[in-house]
Amino acid sequence: MDLLKDYLAAALSFLPALSTLAVVAVVLVVVDRVLKKRWHGNPDAQFKFQLIMLALTFSGGLAVVVALPVSETLRGQLLSLIGILLSAAIALSSTTFIGNIMAGIMLKAVKSVRPGDFVTVSDITGRVTEMDLLHSEIQTEDRDLVTVPNLYLVTQPLKVVRSSGTIVSAEVSLGYDIPHTRVAELLREATAKAGLTDGFVQVRALGDFSVVYRAAGLLEEVTSLISVRSRLRESMLDSLHGAGLEIVSPNFMNTRAIGDAKLFIPEVTESTASVEKVVAEELIFDKADEAASVDDIRRLIEETDADLAALEKQEGGASEIARSRLTSLKVNLVEDLKLAEEQIKAAESAERSSTSK
Repeated sequence: MDLLKDYLAAALSFLPALSTLAVVAVVLVVVDRVLKKRWHGNPDAQFKFQLIMLALTFSGGLAVVVALPVSETLRGQLLSLIGILLSAAIALSSTTFIGNIMAGIMLKAVKSVRPGDFVTVSDITGRVTEMDLLHSEIQTEDRDLVTVPNLYLVTQPLKVVRSSGTIVSAEVSLGYDIPHTRVAELLREATAKAGLTDGFVQVRALGDFSVVYRAAGLLEEVTSLISVRSRLRESMLDSLHGAGLEIVSPNFMNTRAIGDAKLFIPEVTESTASVEKVVAEELIFDKADEAASVDDIRRLIEETDADLAALEKQEGGASEIARSRLTSLKVNLVEDLKLAEEQIKAAESAERSSTSK
C-alpha cells in the first residue's frame, strides 16, 4: 500500500509539468491558426509568423522546465544551463543556425533588397525570388534557382540594381588611326538605339595596339536588363560597321594574307532584320517576375491599410467615400494576391511532379 502511495505521489508531482506542457501545446496550435488567419495577405506574414512561433516555443520550453517537480537548486541549475547554451549559441552565431536567423532579421530591417530585384553576390547574379528567415532564393540568368544562406548575403558584398534605373555598358577596342571624337559620336548613337538615355563614352585604356572605349547609358526599365545588354552590343556593331570602321586589332590587320581593300563587315540581309526575337527576361526570370508581382501586390495592400488608418481619424462624407473606395480596393488586391499565390503554388507543384517522374 505504501509503495502504491509513493507511485501516486510521484505521478501527481509530475501533474503540473504535464499540465504546463498541454497548455503550451494548445497555445502554440491556437496561435498558429489565429496568426495564419489574421495575417493572410500581409507582406511579412511568413517572416513574422516564424519569429513569433520561435519565441513562443522557447518560452513554452522554459515554462515546462519551471514546472518540473525538482528542487529549487536543480531548477536553477537547469535554467542556468539553458542560459549558458543560449549565450554560447549567440556567440557562435556567425556559423550557426542562429546566425542565419539574425542575418535574415537584418536583411528585413535594412530593406535594401526585396523579391524581384536584380542582385549580384560573389559570383552569383540573378533576381531574388524568395526571402525567408533562414535563406534567400535567387533565380540566375540560366533560369536556375540558387538557395543562398542569409548569413552569406550579409557577409559578402551585395550589389542590388536600383529599381529607378541602372547604367548598362559595353567595351570595344579600336585602332589608334580612328579619331576618338568620331568613335564617341558613333557609340553615343548606339546607346540611343539600344534604348538607353543620357548616353556617354569613356576611354578606358590606351593599349599597345588599340584604344579601349566604354559606351554606357541609363536604363530606366531594369526588368529588361539582360536584353538591353545584348542590344547595346548589337547597336555598337551596327553603328561602327555602318560607318565603315573595322572592329579588329592592328595585329590582325598586319598579319592577314588578303587584300587591303577587304573589309571585315558582315552584309546586312533583310531576313536577319525580320527575325522575331524571344524576350530573354520572360524566359529566364519567370519565377522572379511572379515573386515581384506578389511583392508589389503586398506592398499596395500595406499602403492601402495605411491610407485606411489615416482616414479613421477623419470625419465627413468625403472621408466615408474614400474609405469605401479604399476598402473595395483592398478586397480586390487581396483576391489578386490569393490568385497569384495559388498560381505560383500550382506551378511549383507541376514542376515537382514533372521532376519526380
